[in-house]
Amino acid sequence: MPTNTAAAHRPRWTPDLAERYAELSAKLEQLVPCLEVPMHLPWIDAINRLKRERGAMIMAHSYQSPEIFHGVADFTGDSLALAQAAADCDAGIIVLCGVHFMAESAKILAPDRTVLIPDLEAGCSLASSITADDVRALRAQHPGVPVVSYVNTSAAVKAVSDACCTSANAVQVVEAMGAGKVIFLPDRFLGAYVASQTDVELVLWNGACEVHEQFTAQQARHTRERFEAKLVAHPECPPDVLAEADFVGSTSAMGRWLEKEKPQRVALITECSMADNLKAQFPAIDFVKPCNLCPHMKRITLENIHACLLELKHEVHVPADVAADARRALERMLAVGRRERV
Repeated sequence: MPTNTAAAHRPRWTPDLAERYAELSAKLEQLVPCLEVPMHLPWIDAINRLKRERGAMIMAHSYQSPEIFHGVADFTGDSLALAQAAADCDAGIIVLCGVHFMAESAKILAPDRTVLIPDLEAGCSLASSITADDVRALRAQHPGVPVVSYVNTSAAVKAVSDACCTSANAVQVVEAMGAGKVIFLPDRFLGAYVASQTDVELVLWNGACEVHEQFTAQQARHTRERFEAKLVAHPECPPDVLAEADFVGSTSAMGRWLEKEKPQRVALITECSMADNLKAQFPAIDFVKPCNLCPHMKRITLENIHACLLELKHEVHVPADVAADARRALERMLAVGRRERV
């Protein structure tokens, strides 16, 4: 279908949408400005209709905006959950609402599926901070030392790594290497946190997440004192921020901690939409948001998800030789699984 058809197929409001999506509207009105909900519903309805016609599954990361996360996604979760879902998926088309390395991982783990991403420019500061040549140079400097790469890396970097990990299983993957020293890349803050949790010596790279590296210990202390809030931080934050936190954990572990502890008020020191989406699950908790937006995650919108499905555009490809080596690293990550304690 030609690319100029998107405007012609722009969805319009119809009176029946309010009734058909009454339950979703009630949920979204608690998470986004209520005046936005009627503007979202025509897109949500059109996307849901299109994905049924295409036999597609929409997977959305936890940092996606609520209208995507709750409105059109068939599967939601952190990077590890999305990778596992892609490996297990039986839909012919996967629309990955996240950033590019996630879509690459989905294609690597589901090579016979069509994987689409709504915006090719949805990148990641961590993934762009290191190349496959950088990894080869590290290997040359540290002969025989295994490489564990965070899942927030390109397929080419994964292909020259021994194993991948997420923040949910980084410590366990590092220890599964069975070595006294491991090259851990690219996030220096996640690496420092992992190093504090294991006796394995880590060689770190100087990468950082542009969302999490902006948080400061002063912000964390101010939030605790001003709002009397419990602090829950992602391990990609700087060490002095983590030192202020009541709990440090992955995206999924944050939700499990809230379920267990049920704090009256909490501040999630991570990407903004994480708190929005968890608010729907924990309506009794007062969420304070000293948060930062990921500009790459926010490139994904209902409008470009619709265009992606309508025109089947932005298909993600990974060269066969790169995919084969990267798949081995990702499968080692999946074999370790989720072992984070809460």
